[in-house]
This record gives sequence, C-alpha cells and structure tokens, in this order.
Amino acid sequence: MNLRIARHTNNLEKIKFFYINILGLELLGNFENHATYDGIFIGKQKLDWHLEFTKSNEKANHHFDEDDILVLYPETVLEYDNLINNILENNISIITSKNPYWNNPEVSGGKMFLDPDGFRIVISNLKAKD
Repeated sequence: MNLRIARHTNNLEKIKFFYINILGLELLGNFENHATYDGIFIGKQKLDWHLEFTKSNEKANHHFDEDDILVLYPETVLEYDNLINNILENNISIITSKNPYWNNPEVSGGKMFLDPDGFRIVISNLKAKD
C-alpha cells in the first residue's frame, strides 16, 4: 500500500521551498491547471509515501488543532542534526507542544515547529542511528 497525504494551500511556493530546501525532501512531480488546480508532489524517491500540495482559485480553509502533527523520523543522527540546524538557521522557532510527550527530548526525541501554513511538524530522532 502507498500513502499520499494531500493538502490545499494558499502558499504553494512557500510550501515548496520549506519542504524541499529546509526539510530536505524532493520534488517528485508537479501539475498545472488540472481542473483549475496546480500542485506538487514532495517526498523521497523510492519510498511508498509522499505529500501533495495543491493550490486553486479557492482559498484553503484549514481546520486543524494543536494535536494534528506530521512527525518525521530521520534515519541518522546526522540527518536529524542537519534538519534541526536548517530549521534554526531559517529563523523557524521551535515551539511547545500541547501534548507533553513531544516536549520531553529523552522520551520523544522530538522538536516541534510550524510549516508556512501553520501546521505542526515534529522531527524526532527516536529512530535515528549513529
């Protein structure tokens, strides 16, 4: 089974820059004017998941709360460190999670921040190997 997480955005270029240049994902494909939608597919080659972001003339109307989180698990400690450094170097603030689990680095190994649309993301080093 493959997984695609699709989300509408008002900031397609900011989202593209963020997920590719800051989080290190890759542009897997894109489309323009498909039934009035433009979109991009972002992920990593040869994985069974990717993110799709779309934009149209209709404005995104997100309804999410503080417990809606995308969690990414880098494969190595070096990858984790590079991601956190990219986040900080781009003046993206680490934020406190509503769920105390994500605020305890010894337990979750995670750091939380917001993407350009205000969605919460956690980078966790729990699965990272030296």
